[in-house]
Amino acid sequence: MKPTVPTIRLRLADDHLAVRDGLQICFYMPYPHEHLKAGVQRALEVYLGAVGRAALGFYVDLDGQWQSLDSEGWEFIQQDLQGEPGARVHMVDAAGPDASGTLHQYEFEYIGNALGHPEAFFGPNAISALRIGLTTEYLEERGPSHVRELALELASLIPFSSGHAGLSFNGVPQASVVRDEMKALSFRYPAMDVISLDDVARDLGTRVRAPAWMNFLGPPVLNELGGVEALRSRLHSPDTTVQALGPDRAVVTLGPAPEAGDTEQGQTLPAYRELARVLEPWLYQSSSPEDSDLFYATRRWQRRFLD
Repeated sequence: MKPTVPTIRLRLADDHLAVRDGLQICFYMPYPHEHLKAGVQRALEVYLGAVGRAALGFYVDLDGQWQSLDSEGWEFIQQDLQGEPGARVHMVDAAGPDASGTLHQYEFEYIGNALGHPEAFFGPNAISALRIGLTTEYLEERGPSHVRELALELASLIPFSSGHAGLSFNGVPQASVVRDEMKALSFRYPAMDVISLDDVARDLGTRVRAPAWMNFLGPPVLNELGGVEALRSRLHSPDTTVQALGPDRAVVTLGPAPEAGDTEQGQTLPAYRELARVLEPWLYQSSSPEDSDLFYATRRWQRRFLD
């Protein structure tokens, strides 16, 4: 099945690209960086093997500034990943953070929090998080089966409590210039995700986010659902599959290829809605007001597959 993905290109006043259609693979881990760094290092190697080392060209330094990902930059990334007690790694495609044409194609972002460290303070729902960005062109060229295998390989390296892979709005959808258009698009295409990894790492805990094409479930949610067989018995959409990933983790895949949905065309994604109903007791819902500018943090958007 060839995926149908809407073409999204939202630009700033100076014509720089702010948001484009893409894919994301995300994992959430309720563990400190010191327990994750080896797996994340391996995940980076797998990602670079899939997209090519030259796909990434800029990184964020300790002062929050974008720098060229030269040999010194790669050394900085390796030291950060191997260091303690925490790590924050953010790399973007070779076009750079200010390019106008090919920005937001590839991205690797990791927040490895020093959970439990005596000199660090985190709220009760803080976690570590990993987000990997791909292009829809990559999906179209390699096919959804390849992307699915890539997500599964990454999942095998990460002790996730939850995660997901699917279509997304990549870039800076929170930018004020495009926010109104983004709000409309995010409700029109409900399976295209909008995420702030900082917000998620601060507050997700062991809850799960709204359904995506691939949905990774681990402890405690999978256990509370009754395990893989109990979960499988509650999902009846013909193209939904539930695959065990070891004794306490699984992935639910909603169809052979990711879909965006389109509420204007009556494409409401019944398989996504079915999974949302099953997961509803564990779905993450923020306390942001309904009229918040950050629409992706409002309950209405988070409940888009339920209401």
